[in-house]
Amino acid sequence: MADNLLGDFLRARRAQVTPAAAGIPDFGRRRVPGLRREEVATQAGMSVDYYVRLEQGRERSPSAQVLEALAQVLILDEDARLHLFQLAGVAPGARRTTPTERVDPELRRLLDMWPDNPAIVLGRGYDLLAGNALAYALFGGFEHGANLVVKIFLDPGGRSLYPDWEHVAAYTVAGLRMAYGEDPTEPRINEVVDMMLARSPDFARLWERHEARRKRMESKRFRHPEVGEMTLWMNAFDVKSSPGQELIVYHAEPATQSADALRLLGTLAATRRTAEESRS
Repeated sequence: MADNLLGDFLRARRAQVTPAAAGIPDFGRRRVPGLRREEVATQAGMSVDYYVRLEQGRERSPSAQVLEALAQVLILDEDARLHLFQLAGVAPGARRTTPTERVDPELRRLLDMWPDNPAIVLGRGYDLLAGNALAYALFGGFEHGANLVVKIFLDPGGRSLYPDWEHVAAYTVAGLRMAYGEDPTEPRINEVVDMMLARSPDFARLWERHEARRKRMESKRFRHPEVGEMTLWMNAFDVKSSPGQELIVYHAEPATQSADALRLLGTLAATRRTAEESRS
């Protein structure tokens, strides 16, 4: 996977930029989607030969100035621009990783201090490393393994959980692509990507788009089998003590149907937990 990451990214992104968006007159039918190589090169102020060598992987050390020009031509947002620099080995960001990911005990305690907010800790490859009771009730189990990417793409319950499944799937793949760009040699990320490419055509389709995006605050719609639809806001935080881990916390707007549904879900989860404890 690491043979020509920069070239793959450039090809995929120029295919997504229309001539009109790049300010290029478009005359007649075009044989390729998006921009031609010579159009990218001209707009970025470099020779066509040099740009071709970049895409083909024969030039692997572009300057920051070249990358900045390409980012502008390809209309990359902040996350995609950072991803481009990282693929070229110019931007910092490669992580020091450990063979086994563990969640700090104090962070686990913090999760349980939010009984009214679903909260999880994700690892480098989107493995679910820890969660509180309400989070497990929200996601409804992980029959195919405790991994959020697997849940979304391979678990039938994942598709029914998200009414806006295509958006959630694309957002998740873009986040995984961002993590992959920061450290393409990280074993767990590669393991997850290889598995998903082999098992999910939808994942493969989205992965080939080369979109890269960090998690940011946004709302997500859930369709829970027990409490119905609700819209939750998601906040993501880097875990500074364990680089590569992310703390994700969800909340509902107060005094809304979503808040009522989340409260009911918490009550149902607590009732089940009490019943299980009484039987044991």
